Amino acid sequence: MSRAFGSSAARRLAPRLLLVLLASAACSSGPEERRPPWIDGVSAQFPVARYLVGLGEARSRPAATARAYEAVSRIFEAQVTAQARDWESYVQLDHPGGTSHQRRLTIERITKVSTDKVLENVQVLDAWLDRATGTHYVLAGINRAQGEGVLLDRIRDLDQTIETELDRAATTRDRLTALRNLKRAAGHLVLREAFNADLRVIRPSGQGEPATRHVADLTAKLDAYLATNLVIGVEVSGDEAEAVRRAVLEGLVRQGLPVTDHPVSVDAQPHAPDDARPLPLLVRGTSRLWNAAVPDPMFAYVRWCAEFVILDVQSARVVGAVSRRGREGHVTESEARTRAVHVMEREVTAELATSLAEYVYGKGGSSGDVTAPAACARELQEPEATLIIHPFV
Repeated sequence: MSRAFGSSAARRLAPRLLLVLLASAACSSGPEERRPPWIDGVSAQFPVARYLVGLGEARSRPAATARAYEAVSRIFEAQVTAQARDWESYVQLDHPGGTSHQRRLTIERITKVSTDKVLENVQVLDAWLDRATGTHYVLAGINRAQGEGVLLDRIRDLDQTIETELDRAATTRDRLTALRNLKRAAGHLVLREAFNADLRVIRPSGQGEPATRHVADLTAKLDAYLATNLVIGVEVSGDEAEAVRRAVLEGLVRQGLPVTDHPVSVDAQPHAPDDARPLPLLVRGTSRLWNAAVPDPMFAYVRWCAEFVILDVQSARVVGAVSRRGREGHVTESEARTRAVHVMEREVTAELATSLAEYVYGKGGSSGDVTAPAACARELQEPEATLIIHPFV
């Protein structure tokens, strides 16, 4: 068993455990030695004021060492996870349309970066074998002063980076550059808060380093800048075009994107550098729905496909693309068609929100034009399914 605190962060320590086990062999006490007081949480050699420790016990030395490391890692994970609710506004910006699973993965990635840095200083402090019971005890821990120094250096570096990014956002005349710097500053501020949560664990006082910026304030500033400096139009042609357009509009609005119901023309003249109008993007797509010739005696089926591109209106460049297809069935053709529209809206909107965020925040990784896959062309070429037999008919 392990006492105190372990989970995913402990597994990241595994590559170092073999070396630690060899080094800690010398710490093993002889059979005549008494039970060390640190097993019961009291130690003059490793006082709480100087060391942050975790205790592991098991029937083997490797297992006890792993559990001791796990116990230390849990302390940090518990503290950082407690701060995660304060980062929700940033995580939603990072994953528009994202699921709770995606948000959890984002928070886990943030905590991994912060805890990995401080856990590099974990080491085996002492070990003891109770020969009467065959139980191994291992004490792992961090020297608080050493860990504090590592975290303070990282926090100060991040503070400087955040201020540099905010200065760039305030001085540039390019709105996408400003948005991207604001987004990076918000991300670095969240990471700074993760390091600060670790610092509160390391310091016996439980105090962190006061921040001059706050995540909620910075994400609110980013939201406001996005709303006043960017506008997204939606055009859809094809089957159920207006229903699909309204659904995509509403879906993007729900994701916090600045969408307009008014036309945004690709043929519009480029704005002058000092133009205060929002930077225009256009989501343009085609939807197709048709009856699927599936010989099913109980259900009607409708196939659908959707192809969308995201255009930077000023440069007339395709900067994002979404292509989806599928088939929906129901007891009537009308209900199958309605279901197909709903599924199309849900899947296309989520991908469009992600693609828009990648372009706006500069996360796409490509500066060239994007070509949309031909989902509808492939869909029309594929044969329908064979007869579907329901066993209860």
